[in-house]
Amino acid sequence: MANDTVVSRRVALRAGAAWLAAPRFSAASQHARVAIARCRSYQEDLLGILMRLSDQIGGIGSLVRGKTVALKINLTGNITRFPERPDMPYRSHPATVLATVQLLARNGARRVRILESFFPARQDLALWARYGLDVKAISNAGTRVEWENTQNLGYGKKYCRLEVPWGGYVFPAYDLNHSYEDCDVFVSLSKLKNHWIAGVTMAMKNNFGITPCSLYGGDCGPDGNEDPKEERGPICHTGTRKPPRGVPQELKPDSPREAGYRVPRVVVDLTGARPIDLCIVDGIESIRGGEGIWNPGVQMVKPGVLLMGRNPVAVDTVCTAVMGYDPRAQRGTKPFLRGDNCLLLAEAVGLGPADLSAIDIVGLSLKEAVYDYGPGP
Repeated sequence: MANDTVVSRRVALRAGAAWLAAPRFSAASQHARVAIARCRSYQEDLLGILMRLSDQIGGIGSLVRGKTVALKINLTGNITRFPERPDMPYRSHPATVLATVQLLARNGARRVRILESFFPARQDLALWARYGLDVKAISNAGTRVEWENTQNLGYGKKYCRLEVPWGGYVFPAYDLNHSYEDCDVFVSLSKLKNHWIAGVTMAMKNNFGITPCSLYGGDCGPDGNEDPKEERGPICHTGTRKPPRGVPQELKPDSPREAGYRVPRVVVDLTGARPIDLCIVDGIESIRGGEGIWNPGVQMVKPGVLLMGRNPVAVDTVCTAVMGYDPRAQRGTKPFLRGDNCLLLAEAVGLGPADLSAIDIVGLSLKEAVYDYGPGP
């Protein structure tokens, strides 16, 4: 890609982040509109439902037409430690990935780059297929499709540095795989789940996974490690280790070394640094009680809904309400039993509304969509 194009995208990204940081959201704003649809099975017409949802939020043609679209999916958990469990649908479902790429293609996306960070940190389509993804079908969904494991440099030659527009809660900026800057539009495809620390995990928490373990993993070392094998706990969760030399360091080294404080703030930092342009949340089938099978007591649930919106705070606020929770609950109250409420932290810096009265909910009503997720993680 030409240097001037890279620069123009960087400028546009920062301008968009600055606009998001301004508290301009209201119920009348398209960006604070969230659409909900009933969908009880992955065998339904997912593309048709996604197209209807996109129409209800004002259409996405002008957003993606002729553009390079980065699609961050949610394949949470190290599959080498926690093998795939079809009976526990806590990862992106192959059908929703395919339907989302088809939706973007139908709306004129020039290229879709599918992104996720996983182990081993290699570029190999067979690694994506481990998760049940139909790589061939997705790659032939109607537009050019690329796949990039963003656990390290990937196909890039250097990391991009994305700044947090308000200065950051934990870090002032994050060094990421090039694909998070080398795109015109950023789409998040997530699940409707609890999270052991953050309480809930949807669009915003999906951004936590954009940090490469080569720089933020436990074995990154002082100079980075392009073949990481350890996850982000020591740097992002507990703060017991520092990122490598040359990577932005913590703003407040004397802040709590505690996951319930750090994880929600890193989530919000990353949502500011890499704004999400379109959020799709899969609540057709999911789990409750945690984000993966490593959490004790998780159970399969079938809320039977799909949600879509342009603003991640608004989308996650509605999702939290759909799960039967108060989006403005404080720490210690379900579902935020072990961590601070990232919705309120995001609202405080102007990323969007965490107040249902400021969000225009269309399609299925909130009352019709609610599915009780219970006491939380």
